[in-house]
Amino acid sequence: MTGDRAALARTFAALHVPGDPLVLFNAWDAGSALAVADAGAKAIATGSWSVAAAHGHGDGEALPIDLAIANLARIAAAVALPVSIDFEGGYAADPAGVAANFARALAAGAIGCNFEDQLVGGEGLYPIADQAARIAALRAVSADAFINARTDLFLKTAATAHDMDLVEAALRRADAYAKAGASGFFAPGLRDEGLIAALCKASPLPVNIIVFPGFPEREQLAAAGVARISHGPGPYRMAMAAVTEAARAAMGG
Repeated sequence: MTGDRAALARTFAALHVPGDPLVLFNAWDAGSALAVADAGAKAIATGSWSVAAAHGHGDGEALPIDLAIANLARIAAAVALPVSIDFEGGYAADPAGVAANFARALAAGAIGCNFEDQLVGGEGLYPIADQAARIAALRAVSADAFINARTDLFLKTAATAHDMDLVEAALRRADAYAKAGASGFFAPGLRDEGLIAALCKASPLPVNIIVFPGFPEREQLAAAGVARISHGPGPYRMAMAAVTEAARAAMGG
């Protein structure tokens, strides 16, 4: 990572303040990144679902990595803000493979990534030790990059079954991921304010929560100690709904 990118990475890390969360309105291409930047964003983050959909692919690393990297490069060249890529599972299973792919993302202009612990294309999650080794491989690529370690425990468990036992299981992963070199901890799918607060209080890493309709508002998440709020595929879906409605009106529908 170049000196300028390393400085952007450090700036990005400093924006993760529990109680005063960084808000990321996820982009999918250079145009959407510029629109988000013009709105006053402090950083840009992609969403893998949105990037894939914008290129006619499904999520889950169905988007070819070369296309994902090229799209990232265009975004990074278009804005002067820190850019984090949603890198899913790193497009590889073994630590050496994810490290090599992460090096490509950093070279294209990323200052960090989301990195998930589910078995992309498979079932369940990587064992904690295996995922920690994968995170350590990312950290070995760069001392400055922001590695947002995502756990899919909550997404893979019905919301009605979310409880303190699941939070404790997530915290075991957060502890291991922190020791391996992660910078943040992403818990998509968790929506209960009390459980979010418990996770934030005990996590060794700043906590990232994604919002969907019906989730707690920004002020509530801040009060719970959240340090980062993501919007995931929401912005893309809203944009495409607006395009569909405008096209329907233009055609007299």
